[in-house]
Amino acid sequence: MILFADENDESQRLDNFLNGILSDYSRSKIQSFIKDGCVFVNSSVKKSSYQIREGDKIEINLPDIRELKIEPQNIPLEIVYEDENMLVVNKPSGMLTHPTSLELENTLVNALLYKFGENLSDINGEFRRGILHRLDRNTSGLLMIAKNNAAHEFLAQQIKNHLVTKKYRAVLKGNYPKDEDRIELPIGRNPNQPHKMTVREDGKESATLLKVLKRYNEATYVELTLITGRTHQIRVHTSHLKHPVYNDTLYGAGKGKVTTQEQVLQSYFLRFTKPFSDEIIELQIEPDEKVTKVLNYFESRQK
Repeated sequence: MILFADENDESQRLDNFLNGILSDYSRSKIQSFIKDGCVFVNSSVKKSSYQIREGDKIEINLPDIRELKIEPQNIPLEIVYEDENMLVVNKPSGMLTHPTSLELENTLVNALLYKFGENLSDINGEFRRGILHRLDRNTSGLLMIAKNNAAHEFLAQQIKNHLVTKKYRAVLKGNYPKDEDRIELPIGRNPNQPHKMTVREDGKESATLLKVLKRYNEATYVELTLITGRTHQIRVHTSHLKHPVYNDTLYGAGKGKVTTQEQVLQSYFLRFTKPFSDEIIELQIEPDEKVTKVLNYFESRQK
């Protein structure tokens, strides 16, 4: 099995990364596989404590490993933009961007494989066909998809150089103190809970622009622009400042009075350069069902 790490995998220990892939094995067993030379990173054997880097090629060679196959599924896709090299989809809340060893079905990649077959980039491996960047399962909104490897590299370079504008809508818990803010707090893996991120001094530089759109008695409706794109960046930054995203139980918001799936957060705006041209593409979508439901609740409380 061959996997490729992206920016969301960075800074994970190798054994923790594999623990999320090889769900049939204990962490101690995975560590023994690594020690016995059954796992290669960029063609070399590494220690369990090796920290994953973006672009790493991870090869797993176990004699009894179950080969994981990703099947195409006829799942409706909302395509917001498409040309010969790429597309942008509106991923619904509740859908994984790509499969894991625990969930091989009902992801965005399953839907993409059904509609586009082999006409998707494979730079990031079979599990992530076409995928350039990710949204958390319960974050909805706009995602760019590459139809071929050349387009993938073109768009990935834009993302790496911070030339893609990504804006989000969110409802935050409480009354955010500033009308406009630039949040600059370094982010790294939570040492005690590796599935989470946290603000830490030795973390990676991270910056988020925040603008208040409307204030309510118990919440603040905001627009957030990513300057960097760290894993869970918006959720970690706002949580650290004691104003977590509404209904984000992973980062301390708890369950609010309005019932929705986790975090009320939507990627609603993208601006990028069309592959192999100078044309600027700007896309924007309306608030999703979660955002609308929570805003309607607070609007009714204001009257």
